[in-house]
Amino acid sequence: MKAMQKARDSGEGTATLMRGIGVAAREAARVLALAPRAAKDRALTAAAVAIRRDSAAILAANEKDVAATRAAGRPESFVDRLVLNEKRVGSIAQGLEDVAALADPVGSVLADWTRPNGLNIRRVRVPIGVIGIIYESRPNVTADAGALALKSGNAAILRGGSDSHHSSLAIHACLVEGLKAAGLPAAAIQYVETTDRDAVGHMLAGLDGAIDVIVPRGGKGLVQRVQDEARVPVFAHLEGICHTYVDAKADLDMAVSVVVNAKMRRTGVCGATECLLVDKTAPADVLPTLVKALMEAGAEVRGDAAAVAADARVKAASPEDYGHEFLDAIIAVKTVDGVGEAIAHIARFGSQHTDAIITSDEAAAQRFLNEVDSAIVLWNASTQFADGGEFGFGAEIGIATGKLHARGPVGVEQLTSFKYVVRGSGQIRPV
Repeated sequence: MKAMQKARDSGEGTATLMRGIGVAAREAARVLALAPRAAKDRALTAAAVAIRRDSAAILAANEKDVAATRAAGRPESFVDRLVLNEKRVGSIAQGLEDVAALADPVGSVLADWTRPNGLNIRRVRVPIGVIGIIYESRPNVTADAGALALKSGNAAILRGGSDSHHSSLAIHACLVEGLKAAGLPAAAIQYVETTDRDAVGHMLAGLDGAIDVIVPRGGKGLVQRVQDEARVPVFAHLEGICHTYVDAKADLDMAVSVVVNAKMRRTGVCGATECLLVDKTAPADVLPTLVKALMEAGAEVRGDAAAVAADARVKAASPEDYGHEFLDAIIAVKTVDGVGEAIAHIARFGSQHTDAIITSDEAAAQRFLNEVDSAIVLWNASTQFADGGEFGFGAEIGIATGKLHARGPVGVEQLTSFKYVVRGSGQIRPV
């Protein structure tokens, strides 16, 4: 056992290890594609029971990860993404149960029609096959990704970051226990235990055709590498450069509440607002009130001349502050000439992730919702709602900002494809 771990950690045999994982995942995927809902749901609920039972062990493993991360000098905003507590572990277990409660997408009929020649054609949801998920510091992704893949009839190959290694292993053990309790193959959700970085390269190459799609979830460096090197399709977003625009006709109390939440609820998530846009024609007290509220909540504000004039504590923004994902308690502020200029700013500096407008003007809101080309657009709501759980998906693997197949929170339906089932009565095609 120690020799095997040494080989894994040194990189020796990584290619063989990863090929074996790929083969096992493909075999498991064939079983899962035909698995009844009851078996999948039983696996998820049994895993949730195991996570609650093993909460102390999971938290002990997480303490090792957190201590190592702090010792490495990582910022607290990064540590926050890694830290687990009793409440967060409970949420992980609840997330598994929420996914189990979702309707099974596999086999659902998307369309049904009959041709003049009598052929009946149905478009039916089917699993994609094997999903490779590469992620960094969030141990909850281990459960979320495994659960969503399982519910949608896919096998999952999980490769977490070294920062969350012990936490992810402890959570994965509970998922495997659930699979075994339901009589499903343990290889349905595999965790890549080796710390050899070459393992990621093997996944990006597709494991000899075993992986059907890759989902990266992490920082810009990871996602950029995946998009540059992957030989298989990718569901990804590079950055979450989210904006909140406060229109001239916004309710100020609502704007303060939403903006502070959008930035400060959790600063290290991809749905955190990174830039506040304020209409130049808004009442004189709007900009100072918003800036003051953000600062009182602990944010550093970097703004244009109007923002600096509104509060002496505001730092003058540099050009690089616009279009930047801070992932910290820092926000850029800019005044704009109405909704049109706000839309233009977002088109130039945004990342097509999540953007919001605060206004009581329905026409302005409708224009914003129609013209902002992002995966998620909101009216009078915080950008922090960019989350699969908040959308009723049970959980999410990530937020996709591409325009093909999946966009926005990636849940069970987004992890399916479809096939056409055609029923005839002896029809032949005329010459």
